[in-house]
Amino acid sequence: MSDLPPPPPSGGGFTPPPPPPPSGGGLTPPPPPPPPPPPPAGGGYTPPPPPSGYVPPAPGGYAPVAAGYAAPRTDGLAIGALITGILAVVCFWICLGLILGPAAAIMGFISRQRIAASGGTVGGGGLALAGMILGIVGFVLTAAEVIWWIFVASATSTSSSP
Repeated sequence: MSDLPPPPPSGGGFTPPPPPPPSGGGLTPPPPPPPPPPPPAGGGYTPPPPPSGYVPPAPGGYAPVAAGYAAPRTDGLAIGALITGILAVVCFWICLGLILGPAAAIMGFISRQRIAASGGTVGGGGLALAGMILGIVGFVLTAAEVIWWIFVASATSTSSSP
């Protein structure tokens, strides 16, 4: 006996394929999937269809603190009007109210117009109104002080002359 493998079968080792299943009694393959829809006319991305089946709810936890709308931002001119109005009232005795008073009143007036035209996206109407009022008060106090000093100066100059 030798250690050689057996010779291949005659005919080159070709085996014929099995016969097809009988028509009517075998399994029928599933139909092919439908073709994908054509792309939109303008091109672009079409989002995938939503997944079917059960979608679990979001995990529980803490609710967001500021859920909803953000607060309207405060107009910077309203803050400037308030600061200028406070300075006009506080510094009226050194005659700064003559300059700062009208500046505060004008800034408050413009700020209130901007707030009204913003449609609720800008806030600070109360600050603008307070700055406008304080500017007017500072101007009136300074004007009254200037008039008083003029009256005192004219009264002392007339009484000292013989």
